[in-house]
Amino acid sequence: MKNLYDLVIIGGGTAGLTAAIYAGRAKLRTLVIERMDIGGQIRITSEVVNYPGILVTSGPAISDDMKKQATNFGVEFVSDEVISVDFSGDIKEVHTNVNEVYKSIGVIIATGSRPRKLGFEGEAEFAGRGISYCATCDGEFFTDKNVFVIGAGFAAAEEAVFLTRFAKKVTIIAREPEFTCPKTIADKALANPKIDVHFNTEIVYARGTFVLKEARFINNVTKKTWDYHVEQGDNNFGIFVFVGYEPLSDVFKGHIELDKMGFIPTNEDMETNVSGIYAAGDIRPKRLKQLVTAAADGAIASTSIEKYIDGKKGELNVKIEKPETTTFFDEQSIAQIKYVMERTSHNIAIHAIVKEDDLLSTNIKNFLAEFAEITDKITVKIEKQGENTELESQITLLPAIAIMDKNGKYTGASFQAVPGGHELESFILAIYNAAGPGQTIEDSLRARILNLPKVNLKIGLSLSCTMCPDVVQASQRISILNENVTAEAVNLQYFPDLRDKFNIMSVPALIVNDKEVLFGKKSLEEVVTYLENVSD
Repeated sequence: MKNLYDLVIIGGGTAGLTAAIYAGRAKLRTLVIERMDIGGQIRITSEVVNYPGILVTSGPAISDDMKKQATNFGVEFVSDEVISVDFSGDIKEVHTNVNEVYKSIGVIIATGSRPRKLGFEGEAEFAGRGISYCATCDGEFFTDKNVFVIGAGFAAAEEAVFLTRFAKKVTIIAREPEFTCPKTIADKALANPKIDVHFNTEIVYARGTFVLKEARFINNVTKKTWDYHVEQGDNNFGIFVFVGYEPLSDVFKGHIELDKMGFIPTNEDMETNVSGIYAAGDIRPKRLKQLVTAAADGAIASTSIEKYIDGKKGELNVKIEKPETTTFFDEQSIAQIKYVMERTSHNIAIHAIVKEDDLLSTNIKNFLAEFAEITDKITVKIEKQGENTELESQITLLPAIAIMDKNGKYTGASFQAVPGGHELESFILAIYNAAGPGQTIEDSLRARILNLPKVNLKIGLSLSCTMCPDVVQASQRISILNENVTAEAVNLQYFPDLRDKFNIMSVPALIVNDKEVLFGKKSLEEVVTYLENVSD
């Protein structure tokens, strides 16, 4: 079925991108549809300093990195606007502005919400450069500065009090004659010595150069205006607008439940009232609209909907093929490959033995074609099954990528996989070790490796496994040093019979001589110690 996906994510902000990363790692064919720039609201933030584990970054930088993560896991992206949906059937339909219809088993709505804008002169021009819509995000940037808070509701009063932690003075501009929030909240703002309040007042304009320098206000009863100019010694001031949020949910009216404000209610699994439709991020009614809560929503929604999708595909007997990405290497990967290849001592050959009409074989050929364009230190030779029987006799599973040494002899290291994702480093190191000089190794450990008996190792892996590379690299280091050892890195997605034969439900899985299986992360020392006790 054309344009059929496991999952369509509508919205490419933090929640949508996080959901995409989790879905891509789960091997779901996933599409993200975003009508504007990837990243959502965070993209206009010049500095992000409150995301756990990241000391400082920018909105565009973290957005771009999240997209790269998702892309590396095979997630597809479309820049388009959703104009209608049909969630009535088991197969959901999403219609876009360019007359495309995308179909999927599940949908995550992550269109978010946007702060309501007032439209005064300078609001758009100085957004992110003095005008803000999030005190938690940006309050610290106005330490010992004067700030104005526009609004009379709960958020305006509460955030004004919060801003007194940083600001020299906070002035609330409320067009209403009094606060519209509960009296307990209003009284807290009114009683704060660092807060002044101007009721019946509206902002006329905000002006400056690169940052805010002045603003004009008007009393909507007396019509008298007054101006504020940045104080001597300060280089700027801040304006925080808190007049509510506008959920981007119009297209979903009549298809799922919306609350009276237009937000999408969900349960704790991010599931809406319609089976197969989940929502994440600021499109949900929630108190704290932050990068970290959006990411949490996206992760929960994706892991929850994965179970739904698996069950529904079995019920409908639908099989969805996830195509491999057509570009295997990003700029960082290319730089890493070039760096290592420039330090190899010899040119070597890589042989690929492929099958006819086989998806893994096609992906292997495409991968190696791109790899060969990056470096001239390797020669790629593609051979059909049956053309090189001598090499085939040394490899137990096909198709395969076989790494040869400087003399053209098979090293025993092979990949029954497209060595992308976490296994790209394993592939590069295998070439480096085969071509020389290779990774350093203690003489005593080298001697132990050279004395190992004849053994075949198969490392069952998945490309999203972070522990698998350690076992692959250790096993292939041994095979390249000891001609009696072969080490085959096997993506179990393409070899289900092997997975089922050994009841493998966790990776890495080290299969020794097709008899015993060791699970979990293993160092080179641990693998060698185990193999020393294997009988020939």
